[in-house]
Amino acid sequence: MLFTKSFVLLASLVSVAVAGPIESRQSATRCGSTSYSAAQVRAAANAACTYYRADDTAGSSTYPHTFNNREGFDFLVNGPYQEFPIRTSGVYSGGMHSQDPSTRPRWNALTNILLVGSPGADRVVINTNCQYAGAITHTGASGNNFVGCTGTS
Repeated sequence: MLFTKSFVLLASLVSVAVAGPIESRQSATRCGSTSYSAAQVRAAANAACTYYRADDTAGSSTYPHTFNNREGFDFLVNGPYQEFPIRTSGVYSGGMHSQDPSTRPRWNALTNILLVGSPGADRVVINTNCQYAGAITHTGASGNNFVGCTGTS
């Protein structure tokens, strides 16, 4: 009986771990002069996945949205891809600044965390299976193009 309960508990934990939105292979990265920890990369990628799976966007923004990879990055996972802002100050929220739902123009129950309004220049890229693909930035790129952050080429 104890063995059966232990096995069921272990199986439940494994299924939760396997069903998690983003694999833990993403690591710290540097985009231009801005450094992001592995935890910051993971938080942005997880937010992108959560919004994508809910067919929703961050606040009134269009993120996450399709990333067409016109620059030809050699990601470790196959597309199609979605891009989502990464910020050092918290997870991008699409312009909402208050955690009080009565003071915001739009409450999104998916993310009740530190909210950041400007997308900035840096992005994480995931595929539509919610696998982390890489990090890219407008910093140092011409026009509206992207260049890879460290670890993305």
